[in-house]
Amino acid sequence: MYKMRKIVIILFCIPFFATSQQIINDSIDLNGTYRHFITYIPAVYNQSTPTPLVFNFHGRTGASFSAMYHADFRDISDTANFIIVHPQGLLDSTGVTHWNYGQSNIDDIGFISELYTHLVNNLYNIDINKVYACGMSNGGSMSYYLACSNISNKIAAIASVTGAMTSYQHLSCNPAHPTPVMEIHGTDDLRVPFNIILPGIEYWRNYNNCNLVADTTVIPDLTLGDSSSVVHIVYNNGNNGVTTELFKIIGGGHTWPGSNFPNSNGITNYDINASEEIWKFFSRYDINGLINSPNNITESEKENKKVLKIINLLGQEISDKHNQPIFYIYDDKTVSKKIIIE
Repeated sequence: MYKMRKIVIILFCIPFFATSQQIINDSIDLNGTYRHFITYIPAVYNQSTPTPLVFNFHGRTGASFSAMYHADFRDISDTANFIIVHPQGLLDSTGVTHWNYGQSNIDDIGFISELYTHLVNNLYNIDINKVYACGMSNGGSMSYYLACSNISNKIAAIASVTGAMTSYQHLSCNPAHPTPVMEIHGTDDLRVPFNIILPGIEYWRNYNNCNLVADTTVIPDLTLGDSSSVVHIVYNNGNNGVTTELFKIIGGGHTWPGSNFPNSNGITNYDINASEEIWKFFSRYDINGLINSPNNITESEKENKKVLKIINLLGQEISDKHNQPIFYIYDDKTVSKKIIIE
């Protein structure tokens, strides 16, 4: 059981507008320990309208208030109308804040479960079909943990920036439904090396029953001064229309792309804004999968649709499919274009 204790309420009134945002510093008592969180309520929030909820988790050594500014969703929230909750992790055995995804004895899943109940039942008009989780580094790993946990039935989609799905999570993962997953990760990340994330991407591609071959898009390198570039890798046609996605930040470090507060852990990319990409991703899905889904490929269609041949731009059949535009010709007379980058 928990008790709620509200610590501070700050209202930010915006000149020239007749609306206001709210930043609320709050806590709940979870088995004798106060667990804190910061909630951002957008200016357009209406208590009569069910509203999506995004949990945004800070990284190891981080804090809820720093996540609110560094991984900033507030401007997006003010127009798209979703509530953002920034939970605060507790200290681990070394004395730094963290999220426990199997490496300590702190019940962070219990905390988020009780916090979800408190937010839904006592505070706001939450659209329970549109609850999402994201985070940076250790907070990204916490998002994966939620998608694997006994409250995964409450989480519609997740996104991780510089985080990874750990080996512990692979062993214990038990998702309640096909789950849209996005990872944003730099190839020069020295804290969570890029190769560590690949088994997690494959886990969710396989669990979601997405296509074996990804659709790959090279993002225009519009910000030449950031010494990095972006490739967007998407495994489509998962069950319930979900996707498993990766933004590969070539040259990127342990950083949040697009952040106004870059850190010292490598290059920050500015060709994309991670917060914007995450919300675009989340907004396509609810707990049942793709919203207003067109006729996605069914399981029988996946089994029956056969590749007749793979050709290059010159129409020549090829065996080497990497680092060039290629075309898959199927027996149902459809064609798909792909670029596989290694």
